[in-house]
Amino acid sequence: MTAGVPTSTKVSALLVSAGIGGNQLASYLLNVLAARLLVPSAFGELGSLLAVLVIGSVPAMGMQTVTALRVARRDSAGELVALGLVTAGAITVVALAVSPLLVVLLHLGSPVPAVFVAVALAGVTFTGLCYGILQGRHRFTALAALLLTDAVVRIGGTLAGLLVTGTATGALAGTAIGAAVVATAGWVVCGRPRPRGHGKAHVSEVLHAVSAMLALVLLVNLDLVLARHYLPAHEAGEYAVGAIVAKIAYWLPQAVAILVLPRLASERGRRRMVPIALAVCAALDLVVVAGSAVMGPTVVSVVGGADYAASPIPVWPFALVGSALSLVQILLYSRIAGNDRWSTLLIWGAVAVEVVLVTGRLHGALTQVVTAAVVATGTLVCASAVVELRSRREPLHAPGDDRGHGE
Repeated sequence: MTAGVPTSTKVSALLVSAGIGGNQLASYLLNVLAARLLVPSAFGELGSLLAVLVIGSVPAMGMQTVTALRVARRDSAGELVALGLVTAGAITVVALAVSPLLVVLLHLGSPVPAVFVAVALAGVTFTGLCYGILQGRHRFTALAALLLTDAVVRIGGTLAGLLVTGTATGALAGTAIGAAVVATAGWVVCGRPRPRGHGKAHVSEVLHAVSAMLALVLLVNLDLVLARHYLPAHEAGEYAVGAIVAKIAYWLPQAVAILVLPRLASERGRRRMVPIALAVCAALDLVVVAGSAVMGPTVVSVVGGADYAASPIPVWPFALVGSALSLVQILLYSRIAGNDRWSTLLIWGAVAVEVVLVTGRLHGALTQVVTAAVVATGTLVCASAVVELRSRREPLHAPGDDRGHGE
């Protein structure tokens, strides 16, 4: 499968995988240490606000996607920086506006930690812009370094704030400071590009990408939330173990998605690279699904620990869900690059299908909930593939107009 892949591409994939892996590992260690350093009520407060930060980071994902595609098409970095600053400012203002609501919903003792989350989102959003610039320029070594910097500085800043103050508020202050430092470092690594223009160019593209990324993030986490609502506590805990396997299958090919995105900026690039990317993702995830089917009890014991060693959780369906979502991500990037709105509607449709299936009938057992997730994600892969195939039946644009539909 990889015999014809250039060595430089393999090295880039390894570096980006290391950056992503380092970031994920840092997040995991933060949660483990926070659970031991904070009393349960304070840990619950920190965990809920970090979840808000993850949701608030979706615009950064949309910003990164659009920026990578635009830079690959040789668009002005200055206009994109202006757009990034406007987007970061807008996200921060919205987060500050809803902070009183978070105080009520999350039972916070003070609005201060919610304000720190809002400030952190400014840095996180601008860092998404920097990721996109490096990605679009194929500077994957620098991208990997910035990902690791984020792990050390932003997530490390959260841990430092926690260790110094012993509070969720102190931890989130460290998050805000770290996010600002990473954003500044990203701007420097990108060559200190100056903002140009009013920052309103490509706003509709960013909104489209944000909507698509939000639906994808929701679909990745939706079954776990529904399982928590409907299943008994012990079975919901077992489902959480299976959900970790799903996320492993989803995140394993992330480097493929990152490397291939800039190559999807042109119609010719999409037609050439999408089948290759799908094949590589499928091959990687086939290992996870097969391993989960053959060594299910061992996987459960390793992922969940001794408490779940005797649990009869069928983990291969979870691996199948994560694998389907990794394929969906490639197909979604292709359609975003082609300025095709159907892809976003399909993902929101899959979210609706999963909710209807679980709330309607499939919520009596763990296997029923994960079956609903398999049906929703599997159907989405098939529908997305049909949309991709239909796009390939249209005449290929001339090289001078190789930009994708609607642009």
